[in-house]
Amino acid sequence: MTLQWAAVASFLYAEIGLILIFCLPFIPPQRWQKIFSFSVWGKIATFWNKAFLTIIVLLIVLFLDAVREVRKYSSAADMEKFLPSKPGVHEHTHMKLFRAQRNLYISGFSLFFWLVLRRLVTLITQLAKETSNKGVLKTQAENTNEAAKNFMKENERLKQLLKGSNKEAEHNLEAESKKLVEEQKKLKTELKKTSDALSKAQNDMMTMKMQSESLSKEYDQLLKEYSELQNRLWKGNKKGL
Repeated sequence: MTLQWAAVASFLYAEIGLILIFCLPFIPPQRWQKIFSFSVWGKIATFWNKAFLTIIVLLIVLFLDAVREVRKYSSAADMEKFLPSKPGVHEHTHMKLFRAQRNLYISGFSLFFWLVLRRLVTLITQLAKETSNKGVLKTQAENTNEAAKNFMKENERLKQLLKGSNKEAEHNLEAESKKLVEEQKKLKTELKKTSDALSKAQNDMMTMKMQSESLSKEYDQLLKEYSELQNRLWKGNKKGL
């Protein structure tokens, strides 16, 4: 086996080992997520996609080369059936055909398991996240149910208190209603007294106003008479002089 195919075979064995480790049932997805969240993976994340695509391209090239070799030696084996047999040629051709088929299987399964490995890591990460979210949602649901039960108990307690205090509340309302009716009657009586007093005060004010107007007229008349008397006296004194 040449060096390149030995490397591809080693790569295939490593892929099979990793897939078996990922499929172990006693390692939960949360543990794998913690391993994937190490800082070292974050540092090589920028090169991961490039390395992944590079390995896919190399495996595809090797797979196509193996297909070409298989077709080549298959045709050669078919041609040897119609040619005169030569010592060792038939066995040599079948040996190369066997190697080409072996290389085909190695490169093909390496390519297939590489894609499976990438998909398996993605699914494990998603499963770990969904499991964590499920735990959080379960806790929230339990808290919500507990709060709902507490609210229901509190509601029942308030209903019982309301039932027990309905009679007392009705009695208090009736007493308050009677008290308000009595106060209303008192207010009506006081309002009537106030209205009567206001009417009497208005009448008295009108009387006083009329008297004041009459007094003003009399005062004006007296002033006028007083002025006339002063004028007469002044004229009489002037004639005596």
